[in-house]
Amino acid sequence: MSLTKKLFSKKIFLINLVLVGIMIGFAAAFAILAKAPSSEGPAIAHADTAVSRSADVSDAIAHAKGIQSAFNNVARTVLPSVVELDVVGTSTSQGGDEFPWRFFFGDPNQAPDEKSAPKEFEERGLGSGIIVRKTGKTAYVLTNNHVVTGAKEITVKLHDEREFVGTVVGTDTRRDLAVVSFQSTDADIRPARLGDSDAIEVGDWAIAIGSPYGLFSSVTAGIVSAIGRDGGPEGNISDFIQTDAAINRGNSGGALANIDGEVIGINTWIASTTGGSVGLGFSIPINNAVRVIDDIISKGAVRYGWLGVLLSDLPKPMLAELGLGDRHGAFIGHVFTDGPAAKAGVRPGDYVTEIDGKAISTLDQLVRIVGDLPVGSKSIFKVVREGKVVELKVTIDERKEASASDYSKLWPGLEVTAISNEITEARKLQKGVKGVIVTSVIAKSPASTLGLKLGDVITAINDKAVDGPAAYYRMLNAPDGQKMQFTVLRDGQTLTTLALIRK
Repeated sequence: MSLTKKLFSKKIFLINLVLVGIMIGFAAAFAILAKAPSSEGPAIAHADTAVSRSADVSDAIAHAKGIQSAFNNVARTVLPSVVELDVVGTSTSQGGDEFPWRFFFGDPNQAPDEKSAPKEFEERGLGSGIIVRKTGKTAYVLTNNHVVTGAKEITVKLHDEREFVGTVVGTDTRRDLAVVSFQSTDADIRPARLGDSDAIEVGDWAIAIGSPYGLFSSVTAGIVSAIGRDGGPEGNISDFIQTDAAINRGNSGGALANIDGEVIGINTWIASTTGGSVGLGFSIPINNAVRVIDDIISKGAVRYGWLGVLLSDLPKPMLAELGLGDRHGAFIGHVFTDGPAAKAGVRPGDYVTEIDGKAISTLDQLVRIVGDLPVGSKSIFKVVREGKVVELKVTIDERKEASASDYSKLWPGLEVTAISNEITEARKLQKGVKGVIVTSVIAKSPASTLGLKLGDVITAINDKAVDGPAAYYRMLNAPDGQKMQFTVLRDGQTLTTLALIRK
């Protein structure tokens, strides 16, 4: 049989058909296997990602619920201790609501006595407070002094909306605090748990509770933005806690709590250009109020320690002139001649750096520490005097307004600064003039009595030349300086003051 016939025979054809089928099968299998990873692989990967994401979301929700539960606990714990204070008082007006032309020209139909007589009208106020103590039937509420100033009627409204008549027990104007009491036989009056405001740190949770704008029992949350802030309104001597928790009008006197449900501050004021919260709220640390609460409840008033000095805030160039450089402390500008400081040997020009081992960094800090020292206690003051550290033991007296405002006993009663090139040019002084220039004179003080004036250049004390601030304070405190006489340059003329005989 020829080759051609063999190739086209029936048997060979069947063999060829089987081989072709096998080849087609291999090709189809290869194509399927080649596509399998690209289709099945991603499906498995998507399943793993979905499971992973689901677990992450569950963890996040659980974490958020944990924080939420902590806030729930703070609200449940603190709200029953925070009250609303509705205050009714009286204010007087000189006719501020009159028409403009009456303000400028008067009303011809109004009698002369009526024109000057102040008008009295009722004024209503709203604030918050914190129940801090309960003794028998009497519950005591801590609030701000500015909330209850001038109050004739006070209504204390509890979290459960029970209302009681409140009475002012006592106030502390220097720290803007007050204590109000009300009577109740109910056993469920709950005083707040007070925390330790010295232990807080920047970044801690802060929860503000009160009645802003009359919205009863409101809770807002934020963090402690800063601590140790000075410069409160109306000379408040507290070192404030700053928080971004929303504080608005009506929150005054309310609680600032930590995440443990402890009160760490009393919400007092806000910094705002609009009157509403812009995230700058300030609270008095609760540790600043503990002694105030005790004193008011036990004595009806607060007893502050008194050092008997006036402090001066010197600029850095003046500190450098006195050789104090970058030291932190508080500068004593004046000393009451019959006060505790004078009796202990403290002098004008001393720079206080420590009290009882605690470093002093600012004037306000010294005021707070001295104010909190017990009356009659003895404290060790470290001062820098003429470049040397001196230790003085001071017996603290009680601060009384009559003593603290008697400037006739305030020595010296004037403040000075070094003569700079700028001052020389501005005041047209002759070049080379040496001395110190008077920057302020306190009324009724010895300096005022001697006739010293703002802008005077002190060139000599007791006929001894003064060549700068250091020499000025050295001569001012000279042991033999019982008789004090100043030579000054004023308007181009050299004058000599009267002589003061110091006692």
